[in-house]
Amino acid sequence: MSSISNNTNLSQRTFVLASRASKLAQIQTNIVRDGLEGAFPSLSFGTSFMTTEGDKNQSQALYLLGGKALWTKELEVALKENVVDMLVHSLKDVPTTLPDGCEIGAILEREDPVDSLVVKQGLPYKTLEELPEGSAVGTSSVRRVAQLRKSFPNLVFLDVRGNLNTRLAKLDDPNGPYTALILAKSGLVRLGMGDRVTADLTPPTLFHAVSQGALAVEIRADDQEARELCKSLTHQETQWMCLAERALLRELEGGCSVPVGVSTSLSQIDKSGGQLTSATLTITGCVTSIDGSVHIQDTLTQDVQNIQGAEELGKNLAMTLMSNGAKAILDDITQDRRKRASE
Repeated sequence: MSSISNNTNLSQRTFVLASRASKLAQIQTNIVRDGLEGAFPSLSFGTSFMTTEGDKNQSQALYLLGGKALWTKELEVALKENVVDMLVHSLKDVPTTLPDGCEIGAILEREDPVDSLVVKQGLPYKTLEELPEGSAVGTSSVRRVAQLRKSFPNLVFLDVRGNLNTRLAKLDDPNGPYTALILAKSGLVRLGMGDRVTADLTPPTLFHAVSQGALAVEIRADDQEARELCKSLTHQETQWMCLAERALLRELEGGCSVPVGVSTSLSQIDKSGGQLTSATLTITGCVTSIDGSVHIQDTLTQDVQNIQGAEELGKNLAMTLMSNGAKAILDDITQDRRKRASE
């Protein structure tokens, strides 16, 4: 690292980190900036925040809006035009195939990836099972709705959009329709709102989204300086797990609003010189029909020695799910989305 810090050209360059303009995105960008400043105190880092198409369109359901590029496209234009140097994302929002000339430079240590139940202030309920029949539960995720309908057909699931503060305000509005929300725990924790978590929803009740809880830094593929800086940020255990999950999703051709859930763990971890050299990777994936009536789930475990091995395991799990019925579910979802989007 010292050789990087002492590079004269680097010391004259200000690396600009960019993200969406929401409060959570700014907090996450500052986490990355602080990590870089701690590792490279002699270098200069700035921030820039912008509004994306996903932020602008707050009225239409994510299920109908389509893929994850809603959250990243404008940022990637700025990156490719050299306006900014690094993009900070929630990795779950990043498409599994990046634009030409862009790559993931770093994946940071993951926060707890689970989803959480958040009940309206003043209500006594502590679990989903306690909610009265017909209670309205807000979430913008078709994955959550599909899985929870399977176990909780007595609840009503309503779309809710906006940043976390907006969604919580909608929840707590005495005249609002929501009894509870389902939110990613990691976002609440980063916003300092972990005390709003009523209960965590863990597998098998709810499998989380691919890469949920992890931050990623996207860079230009030809920016070797940024790539070197990003190495200081990467948490290899998180990297291996998340890249396995992303390989699963890529093979399933799933986007932001496809009901693919995962749960991943590493055990028997071996390291050499501080670098991860092998581990036993276990990954569970599931695909659920929108009405919750069909649920395809499987688990694979394998010893892996590198990122490629982790990605291969994720791909193999996707192929297993597809052969067991997931393809039919995904085809039906694609047809349904096209039909509803044209109405």
